[in-house]
Amino acid sequence: MRESLALRFLYRTVPGRMILKLLVQPKVSKAAGHFLASGVSKCIVPCYIRKHKIDMDDIVIPSGGFSSFNDFFTRKKRIESFDMTCGHLISPCDGFLSVARITEDTVLNIKNSRFTLDDLLKDHELAEQFRGGTALVFRLTPANYHRYCYAADGKIILHRKIRGILHCVRPIALRTVPVFAQNSREYQVLRTERFGTVIQMEVGALLVGKIRNDVKILKSGYAQRGKEKGYFEFGGSTIIILLQKNMICFNENLYRKRSSSGEIPVCMGEYVARADKEM
Repeated sequence: MRESLALRFLYRTVPGRMILKLLVQPKVSKAAGHFLASGVSKCIVPCYIRKHKIDMDDIVIPSGGFSSFNDFFTRKKRIESFDMTCGHLISPCDGFLSVARITEDTVLNIKNSRFTLDDLLKDHELAEQFRGGTALVFRLTPANYHRYCYAADGKIILHRKIRGILHCVRPIALRTVPVFAQNSREYQVLRTERFGTVIQMEVGALLVGKIRNDVKILKSGYAQRGKEKGYFEFGGSTIIILLQKNMICFNENLYRKRSSSGEIPVCMGEYVARADKEM
């Protein structure tokens, strides 16, 4: 991927890094958020659609148009389809999927940044439960739909937010700072009938990168497969699903769509894996 001159300046020069240090301050992030939520920012929308070639045919457009850029970025689809087969794990979002096996001493490589499961979860005992399991990493691009759903049914037994400094997640940034370890993230631990204990995590990114999860679902204590879990406001984003050992059989048909980089394009609600055995 070619990097812009702006990113090269920010991450590879002393003046650029000084500016970057200011950009990732909470006050700047808050100001950026206010702008993107304001009516002034809606002028960005047409250019953004053209640049990223976003298909608007299936999008719900308010009668008066989008009130702000964030209103557009968190847009809803008219129709959302889901695989309803019992025992299937579905994709929680539109994006690009990569699959990693979690061995005893493996670190995950996400967007060129390597980190341990302990660092990711900030919980050693919880991380130990997923040794030998599988990590499904979903990368969302600017053109993707930024709402996401639950990948499986289950009881919510733990919810955690990890605050961090928000940095750009593009490769040039990752070669300079430990970006992923500094990103804010939020995860829920689900106890499911078909897949054992499952973790579904959202990761925020540069400047705003807000994760907006439905607090009503959290209060209910139960996750429903296909039910909207939340959405990302503007900023790069990633969703990670962690599964325990011998819990799933991956949908082999998806491998036919795998790119040379190993990523698989998926749609929210698409069949990703089935339960390896009856629980």
